[in-house]
Amino acid sequence: ATAEKPNIQSKPERRKRVAEKTIKDPKKRKSEQKKKKTITDVLSSSEPKPGSPADLQKAVTHYFSDKLSVIEQEELKLLDSCFLPSNDLTHTLSSYLKHVCPKWSKIQKQHAEKSSVVLLIVCSSALRTIELIKQLTTFKGAAKAIKLFAKHIKIEEQMKLLQKTVTHIGVGTPGRISALIEKEGLNLRALRYLVLDWNWRDQKLRTMVDIPELLESGILHGCKENKVKIGLF
Repeated sequence: ATAEKPNIQSKPERRKRVAEKTIKDPKKRKSEQKKKKTITDVLSSSEPKPGSPADLQKAVTHYFSDKLSVIEQEELKLLDSCFLPSNDLTHTLSSYLKHVCPKWSKIQKQHAEKSSVVLLIVCSSALRTIELIKQLTTFKGAAKAIKLFAKHIKIEEQMKLLQKTVTHIGVGTPGRISALIEKEGLNLRALRYLVLDWNWRDQKLRTMVDIPELLESGILHGCKENKVKIGLF
């Protein structure tokens, strides 16, 4: 009986050791998972890279991958001819627009349609919209610009403003711009340039992710017909 005691004691010890191992392993896995870099980590530690047409196409494909059929997704493919030269991160907004719209003064003088803009600049927030409108000063000349975001401004007010006067440039967020197009407060007949504030990151290093939804609103059709050009700023 005395000889059996070490064996009786050793079984729980063995179990304890196995249990300790299994307890340690999940912790190890958790710590490994924690060490995996998030997109924000990558963005904060990496040098900013200028956006390219391929980046936008990738975002569009990813967004619609579970929403549209393969054939419908094929129709969303953008040709290189749809794009303006991208910002190489050396430009201010005005210098970039002068570069991609060299005939702006002539184009803006010819524009006479209400409820439509020639140039649409899309960014991620109301604050960024205000900042970009300030940056437009040296480019826009006599052109009129309108803020198109939801914060503190009713959509009906924006629709009235667009109907009342000829507006050349719209600057705003994808959600509000999509809503205005849907309610027919903003039409795309005069639209020539769509500039996406693609390279800008806010304090949390977030970039625009809801751009594909806006493109689906009829802008892609304009690009296909070679009426609208897309620029990544």
